[in-house]
Amino acid sequence: MTISNLKRIKSLQIFTIFLRYLIGAAFVFASIVKIQGLRFTSDSGAGSPINSAWHFFETMYASGLYWNFIGWSQLIAGLILMTQRWSTFGAVLFLPIIINIFVITVSYEFAGTPLITFLMLLANVYLLIWDWNILKFLFSNNNFEFRDDNPPFSKLNTWAFLGIFYFILVLIMRSGSEYLVKTGTLNPFYFMLTCFGLAVVIGLILIIFELRRTKRHQ
Repeated sequence: MTISNLKRIKSLQIFTIFLRYLIGAAFVFASIVKIQGLRFTSDSGAGSPINSAWHFFETMYASGLYWNFIGWSQLIAGLILMTQRWSTFGAVLFLPIIINIFVITVSYEFAGTPLITFLMLLANVYLLIWDWNILKFLFSNNNFEFRDDNPPFSKLNTWAFLGIFYFILVLIMRSGSEYLVKTGTLNPFYFMLTCFGLAVVIGLILIIFELRRTKRHQ
């Protein structure tokens, strides 16, 4: 079965759309603290052993410009991936960043984090394979005819609007949780859980709506 044939399976189309949201949102969420020029934690890692993960992150944080650059790179790659419109370009941008992160987590002791970064890398590879018919001109020496074989369902404006909504929601989730930690007015875990629940509910509603609308038009 070819990639084009697999793309006709509606469940795979939905899975791919929301996979872009998921890993894109993870990058956006992780980027904010770097763009703000803040540490991952409130404690300094300067006193940690030089070969430890915390000392490594303290060094990157202390670099200033490089720390901000990583944050902006993650934010841009995550946002472009979540837009769905330019998701192929977003997946290409995502690849070198997630490979670098995965190697870092393997190089230092991060408990179960390497598994998470490996799954994100695997998801990124899946997205690149999904868009292979668009990307394969990079590896062709012959005249290549560009062919976008993404089904109409996966290119609906709904998914682009939902991606922007999720992007804004992630920004609110991140900034809101930081505010709650500082003020102590509410457990930030429940706030983030509420935002996540809202994202799931709205996503499910739109999936059902678009599936029913598509079915009526067939």
